[in-house]
Amino acid sequence: MRTDISDLGTIPASDAAEAADRRRSIRAYEATQIPEADVRELLRLAGRAPSAYNAQPWRFVVVKDPGLKGALSAAAYGQQQILRAPVTIVMYSDMADALARMPESMHPELPRDKREAGVVSFLATFNGKSVEEREAWGNSQSNIALGYLLLLAEAKGYGTSPMLGFAPNKVKELLGLPPHVKVTALIALGYPAEDGFRPHRLSSESLVLFR
Repeated sequence: MRTDISDLGTIPASDAAEAADRRRSIRAYEATQIPEADVRELLRLAGRAPSAYNAQPWRFVVVKDPGLKGALSAAAYGQQQILRAPVTIVMYSDMADALARMPESMHPELPRDKREAGVVSFLATFNGKSVEEREAWGNSQSNIALGYLLLLAEAKGYGTSPMLGFAPNKVKELLGLPPHVKVTALIALGYPAEDGFRPHRLSSESLVLFR
């Protein structure tokens, strides 16, 4: 049974575990539209993801327009889930904006000296890096928020399909994004019209070491 996202508060650990266990990539979607309030709440909660310096470099574009989705599908090598889902979210990292938003994003409850030192450290760290180095770092942070978004959507009964195969410059051109940003992923979002493939993963025992 799907749960209205308006009921979403703190997700119990069992719900997060169940969402992780049952999540599948969905490529076919019902035609039912998603209320804008639901999308906004999903993205607000995805933004609760942690990031170093609390920089929060992730940004989102919510695409519903059929013509634009068609162009995005072409830029993503014809991936049809973009056309089939009622919403496609384009997630990207913008470190230039993150730098400009300091000290706004630094926690206001930090002691003043620690807050000021944090801002100085953040600016010093990234002002000396190239645009490519900044955005590579921002993209690594944005992937944390991507994981949050996928699990939150699953927990609330939505299907998703994250896509990393696309022509980034074409995506940026279509959406009018600045050339320096790094596109993290395209995410199809909607009510699933299929079960998707049964998840198949390597055993955790083969991937984990305890020392």
